[in-house]
Amino acid sequence: MATEHLVPLLIIPVVLVLAVMRNRRKRELKPHLLWITPTIVTALILFGIWGMSMNPNVPHTAFGPLDWGMMVAGFAIGSYAGWWRGKTITIEKEADGKLLAQASPLGIIILLGVFMGRRGLEALLEGHAAEWHLNVLALTDAFMLLAVGLIIFQRVEMFIRARRIHAGQPDDHVEAAA
Repeated sequence: MATEHLVPLLIIPVVLVLAVMRNRRKRELKPHLLWITPTIVTALILFGIWGMSMNPNVPHTAFGPLDWGMMVAGFAIGSYAGWWRGKTITIEKEADGKLLAQASPLGIIILLGVFMGRRGLEALLEGHAAEWHLNVLALTDAFMLLAVGLIIFQRVEMFIRARRIHAGQPDDHVEAAA
């Protein structure tokens, strides 16, 4: 197995353990600050996509309908996974009005599934890109847009639920419905 495929397989279990340990306790949720991370990450990823298209050392052909479709699909899949992950986060209102959030193990499993699926699909598609007439740059951009959708829609779902909970309305997140 190539080093670039082996390193993520070694890092993922470590990151997973750290994420589970970090999410065992409740943390204060500040809904008015939920826009910061998605804004920064989106700007950096879009800047990276733009930068790759401007790199003279990387041959770049114009994107066709299939390429744009892959990018839209990547963003849509990431958005759906982010929305689901946002629904799995437990948000509670304290007596003093402060909101506390705690990530669910289900959310970690969703995130792990998305990243493992992305990794497997990336290896499959990049390995067959030439014979399937796929643009590798568009494929890379689609995976980057998957991350953008995941981050944005997780935070949007958390913001909507936090606002509802802060107003005293009942929460309807995934674990409450189960």
